[in-house]
Amino acid sequence: MSSSIVGIDIGTAQLRAVEVRNPGKTRPLVLRYHEVPLPVGAVIGGEVLEPHTVAAALKTLWSSGGFRSRQVVLGMGSQRVLARDLSVPKMSLARIRQSLSFEVQDLLPVPVADALLDFYPISESTTEHGPTVHGLLIAAVKAAVVANVSAVRLAGLTTIDVDLIPFAVSRLLVTRPGIDGVVAVIDLGASTTSVVVARQGVPQFVRIIPTGGDDVTRAVAAGLKTDVGTADLLKRRVGLLARAAADARPGSSRSTVPFDGVIAGGSGPIDTVGADIIAEVMNDQLGSVLNTLNYYTNTRPSDPVTAIVLSGGGAQMPGLREAVSKLTRLRVSAGEPLSTVALASAVDAEGLRQSGAAYTVALGLALGRAA
Repeated sequence: MSSSIVGIDIGTAQLRAVEVRNPGKTRPLVLRYHEVPLPVGAVIGGEVLEPHTVAAALKTLWSSGGFRSRQVVLGMGSQRVLARDLSVPKMSLARIRQSLSFEVQDLLPVPVADALLDFYPISESTTEHGPTVHGLLIAAVKAAVVANVSAVRLAGLTTIDVDLIPFAVSRLLVTRPGIDGVVAVIDLGASTTSVVVARQGVPQFVRIIPTGGDDVTRAVAAGLKTDVGTADLLKRRVGLLARAAADARPGSSRSTVPFDGVIAGGSGPIDTVGADIIAEVMNDQLGSVLNTLNYYTNTRPSDPVTAIVLSGGGAQMPGLREAVSKLTRLRVSAGEPLSTVALASAVDAEGLRQSGAAYTVALGLALGRAA
């Protein structure tokens, strides 16, 4: 096996990749990173719809980014991926995986034959039925995985692993840095928002919520009757600053995502209307996140979440961290994807540090595969 691995993040609008040498070491070396745009419609929600188009983009990514290794790790994290608690009789992991198709049909929205199944063990106990293994069932619609792997094969690359994107993100931001306690990693992507709760760095709970930053952009574009590019720029500039400003006022005790028409640094009525739309959509999205965290707390009252780490492109929204902190009453920080890696001398270190959040998924995928 090559000493370097490439993690590929297949997004709706772009492909991003990071090549890492010795990913199993304590401090792996980032050799190179790059991104290229994707044509509209080639990928929807992380699922490849046009394999030949994506393969051509991958070839461009490899040539323009100078990637050397042709061994890659892909990620899956769309709404057609399911993660659920599952307890099974104690046996070897190989036997557990072989038995999954008989255990989980009632949990799946598709026939077992149409799904790819895996099991992630977390803990063991002795119940009235004997020794038991508790863990997470991971199920993905087979057709979605096959399409992504097919695009990679058409590009002349070899897929050596397919990882769950929420696992890759939490591994990079919580497990590798050794963050203690029960931490929720909230990754706000373009089409989905994932929540992973890890205890002492080990994932205990995963949910994938089928909404993301693109929903905000489309709502702003429709509400202001403008193009998505302009709406996206407005989202990135205005964000939830109104909510942050309102919450900072003495006596504020609201726990929803309020909007009061006052935009910090706003430049006119369009900012005001746009911020109103952003706050309304984010109220729903953050409400789903809060419901997810409440469900975890209610089912595991002895292990309450003590801190939140934000990740993903949506985490860059102005005022979001303050809004999440106000909503959850927890300490909220931004993930630091480069804290446990070294950068090769040829890498544009400053450029990567400025855009590091965009490469979190690709880097986390690469680091999940020991060379």
